[in-house]
Amino acid sequence: MEISRREIRRYLGYGGNEGDETVNALIEECLKELTAAASPKSISRVYPLRLLPDDGIDFTVFQAKSRNLSKNLKDCEQVILFAATLGAGVDVLLHKYTKLQMSKAVIMQAAAAAMIEEYCDEENRLLKQEYEAKGLYLRPRFSPGYGDFPLECQRDITAVLETPKRVGIMLTDSLLMAPSKSVTAVMGVSGKPHRCDVKGCEACAKTDCAYRRS
Repeated sequence: MEISRREIRRYLGYGGNEGDETVNALIEECLKELTAAASPKSISRVYPLRLLPDDGIDFTVFQAKSRNLSKNLKDCEQVILFAATLGAGVDVLLHKYTKLQMSKAVIMQAAAAAMIEEYCDEENRLLKQEYEAKGLYLRPRFSPGYGDFPLECQRDITAVLETPKRVGIMLTDSLLMAPSKSVTAVMGVSGKPHRCDVKGCEACAKTDCAYRRS
């Protein structure tokens, strides 16, 4: 994976600014250690999709209600449930530096966050190519907890995908994922290509966020 240093600095609160030499050197150290520790895995399954009245969504294997996600899934007839993780080795590394060197732990967290996003983007690009070869188009990745898509839906996604057995992602009672650098998401599948490249900051209405991409 080619991890964006700019994204890491954004997670650190630098916005579009360059970090100083010390910070940039630590970023390179962290990326080297994370690459050695990570064991990325992902899983996805596709299901029929129905949009219901009053922003209801029928994913076939569970139902949810979300105005934001209903808009995202407009014109979709199928949905991909997706999960990915960097693996437990990254958590071991993060815990290690939390005990040994807090300044490096902060940068390690930011680098790991950028790494899991890049891994998800890579896996989603492969899915996009696969579906476009069949004349179908993917909507942007949309995760529980984003907008008004209930975080509780992580229970449904992890259960349906059998993530503990398949990729090693567990869910705590408080809906936190372990390993911590893990993602669950849904992606609509449509015969219409419109709005397929809008994601993340570009699709978010929270314009005052400190971590927003400019």
